[in-house]
Amino acid sequence: MPNLLLVFIIAFLNWTPWTSETGRFQVLTPGELELKTDTVQTAIGELVYHYYFHQPQEEAPDNALYSISYCDYPEGAIHSDSLELLKDFFDATIESAASSVRGELFYETDINWQSYPGKLWRIHYNKEQAVIKTKAYLIGRRFYTISVISLRDKALNRFIDKFLDSFEPILEEG
Repeated sequence: MPNLLLVFIIAFLNWTPWTSETGRFQVLTPGELELKTDTVQTAIGELVYHYYFHQPQEEAPDNALYSISYCDYPEGAIHSDSLELLKDFFDATIESAASSVRGELFYETDINWQSYPGKLWRIHYNKEQAVIKTKAYLIGRRFYTISVISLRDKALNRFIDKFLDSFEPILEEG
């Protein structure tokens, strides 16, 4: 039987920095991120969602999916300094996330990256057998979500926070 501590250390150290120039972010990831895009017609116009994800291939991984998505909102639709709109924006986002997996919000709290507003939340779904932990930030007009999906019995592993906490937006010059 392999030394579990050694297996854990090797897995932890094998993470690599990954940068998206167009997404303007960097993150530590346990594997290459794939990109999918989806265009959605909304009341405020066409929104393009960019969805980066990594699904571990090993048997019984700690986490089922690592993902980062972003979307740029049209000028004037919402901005990170529009304090009166932010509460409703984040509330609707969290409600939509829970609804999309027929899950229930377990907790949520305000966070920020530098002076930019954000939220951290955890949703339980699939008869409370699965968990999605998400950090989200509104940086200017760009909205980022960083998420990890795991089984509930593995939902407290260190890899979740390693991924979520390593996310670093790259601010535009000027």
